[in-house]
Amino acid sequence: MSIAINHLSYTYDQGLSFEKKALDDVSLNIQEGQIAGIIGHTGSGKSTLIQHMNGLIKTSSKGKVLVDNEDLYDLRKDVHTVCQKVGMVFQYPEMQLFEETVEKDVGFGPKNLGLSDEIIKERVVEALEMVDLNYDKIHLRQPFFLSGGEKRRVAIAGILAMKPKYLVLDEPTAGLDPYTREQLLDEILKINKEKGITIIMVSHDMDEISRLTDVLYVMHKSKIALSGVTSQVFSQYDKIRELGLMVPEITEVLLGMSRCRQGVDYTLFDLDLAVNEILRHKH
Repeated sequence: MSIAINHLSYTYDQGLSFEKKALDDVSLNIQEGQIAGIIGHTGSGKSTLIQHMNGLIKTSSKGKVLVDNEDLYDLRKDVHTVCQKVGMVFQYPEMQLFEETVEKDVGFGPKNLGLSDEIIKERVVEALEMVDLNYDKIHLRQPFFLSGGEKRRVAIAGILAMKPKYLVLDEPTAGLDPYTREQLLDEILKINKEKGITIIMVSHDMDEISRLTDVLYVMHKSKIALSGVTSQVFSQYDKIRELGLMVPEITEVLLGMSRCRQGVDYTLFDLDLAVNEILRHKH
């Protein structure tokens, strides 16, 4: 099963003098269980692309978006049921918190599904646990008085409580301090590995992308300019730079060494492996 996008094009304000093409013949296939990264400059089409993944945008779209082989644009199907498979977490999702307690906020989605109070509580407890928050300690607290990192995790828990099969994260660590950012990245990895939820992550942070993702899509001027296994994409250093993007810091270090010493593997993103590679070529 997968999210498959086939020859998708989209133009904002089509037919008007200020129309803008946001997607131009974009195709990709994200397999179940993967963590997929999407990178590119602001305006490259990243946000428009991910909003197609659960049907938020579809007017005037050309192409197909398939979620587990079901076409989101097929009006004969129950689109809402298909879309519920894909949870969307926008940038700064804590701005959307509105209920008086954490429990009510996380349980808002399941309640709207008409689930029983017992099942709603089970989902809230599980979702909070998935983002490393203790239900007993936090469920009666007001979201507005939580720390920034706690708010972010509560907002993500609200999406997880809907039990999505796919989770789309738009700049999930934006605005967080380094310690909280590392915590959240660990939780995202845990959600994928332990719960089997497929992750699609948009980020400007190349170190985050290299650390977490299995496959990578590089967008440039509304198209996918590069795609493939993350290490293979980042190994195309010159092409990445031509697109005005950077490679992870550890790649920069290893690439610098490779210019002076033969045999340096600059496709390593695990810090321990990279340190061993540096030490191996130290002398």
